[in-house]
Amino acid sequence: MPPTETAVSGQEYMAVQASPEFQELRSRLRRFVFPMSALFLVWYTVYVLLGAFAHEFMATKVWGNINVGIIVGLGQFVSTFVITAIYVRFANRELDPRAMAIRDKLEGGAA
Repeated sequence: MPPTETAVSGQEYMAVQASPEFQELRSRLRRFVFPMSALFLVWYTVYVLLGAFAHEFMATKVWGNINVGIIVGLGQFVSTFVITAIYVRFANRELDPRAMAIRDKLEGGAA
């Protein structure tokens, strides 16, 4: 620890955890993560179920040897990257500034 910093006590962390600012930060995170996770899990489950029970549909040729199964499978990768990009943007705009404000308040001794 650099000499200018002071250690933060457990009581100060508990006070921050109980603060309205921290509760709002946690609430915003949950309002994003839970629906996005549910959406992705539904999308993935549909893919698995189509692969298991809709063989003919998934084998439908779209172009050359490219079939619906390959396109939907690649869509899983694309959706993962899109969700990651959306989360990074959300965190940069919504979560990080709030977390930094809480951290600055805590380290400044105003907890």
